[in-house]
Amino acid sequence: MFKASAVSGGAAASVALAAPAIAQERPQIRWRMTSSFPNTLDTLFGSSQRFAQMVSDLTDGQFTIQIYPAGELVPGLQALDAVRDGTVESAHSVLYYYVGQDPTFAIGSAIPFGLNARQQNAWLYHGGGNELIDEFLVPYNVVARPGGNTGTQMGGWFRKEINSLADLQGLKMRVAGIAGQVLQPLGVVGQQLAGGDVYAALERGTLDATEFVGPYDDEKLGFYQVAPYYYYPAFWEAGPSVHYMFNKAQYDALPNAYRAALDVASKAANIDMLADYDVKNMTAIRSLVGKGAQLRALPRDVLDAAYESATNLYRQLDETNANWKKIYDQWAVFRTQSYEWFRVAEFTNDSYSYSQQAMGR
Repeated sequence: MFKASAVSGGAAASVALAAPAIAQERPQIRWRMTSSFPNTLDTLFGSSQRFAQMVSDLTDGQFTIQIYPAGELVPGLQALDAVRDGTVESAHSVLYYYVGQDPTFAIGSAIPFGLNARQQNAWLYHGGGNELIDEFLVPYNVVARPGGNTGTQMGGWFRKEINSLADLQGLKMRVAGIAGQVLQPLGVVGQQLAGGDVYAALERGTLDATEFVGPYDDEKLGFYQVAPYYYYPAFWEAGPSVHYMFNKAQYDALPNAYRAALDVASKAANIDMLADYDVKNMTAIRSLVGKGAQLRALPRDVLDAAYESATNLYRQLDETNANWKKIYDQWAVFRTQSYEWFRVAEFTNDSYSYSQQAMGR
């Protein structure tokens, strides 16, 4: 009887002692996240809302993140700066939006003639990409985690047909990342605008063309109403990653369990976004054609000229930018080996199956 009481009393004491420790390990934390996307885009903005809900669920509501659409706290293209400076603790954005600070940012998202979504995830998660990107981001006081991928995007909406390379001369186009630098030698005048500003610019004629994402988002933004020619593919975005960015000091100060929640939720969001787009785009492309969108493939001479321009740009950056060289050289080896493997099984299987479907078989 005495022993049982002692055990019972000891257990009660353990519980009493453990409760404060648990409370300290799981403090109540409130973060703010600024998005680079308007809340009208349920794929991009909605993804961050689902991410925040998962973080809350994984921590029993102790760690919550409030999401703000582009422009509510800071402009959409200043999300990185807001996280770096501590204006907000986190952001949902695309690294290539910040190539004005260093073109190396683009490699973490997508560069022309780069990796598709599967290859991009392979490089980031298991090919050394995440480690290289986080090392690059140290001076910016930011930690980044892949938090979405759109799959190969469309080449964009044009107010006039592009029948050859000559038709690009003087074309004013909204284009993200370093694609503008690749297209500049081809005669394109690249501009970087947030998604919410593009329609008005096309309508006024201050833009001749725009790329954004793909059929689902593009239909929501109404681009088909002011630029009827819909070109493909976006050779500059074969598999662009969207990232969650966290202020490094704030991230490092989190309990281990909360950092794990951010990592798990980011990976879930990454998978979910690509699957969501793959379902929604196959319906939206039919809808857009029904509304009069004119599907066009980019001419071969445009692709060839762009490939040569991209190769020249990468060679130049390799010679002049140490940050670029450190990541790009490793990335380029990965791309070569990944392409070699994908040509063996994926490409041959897909090419045959797609050709059969196209013949109605």
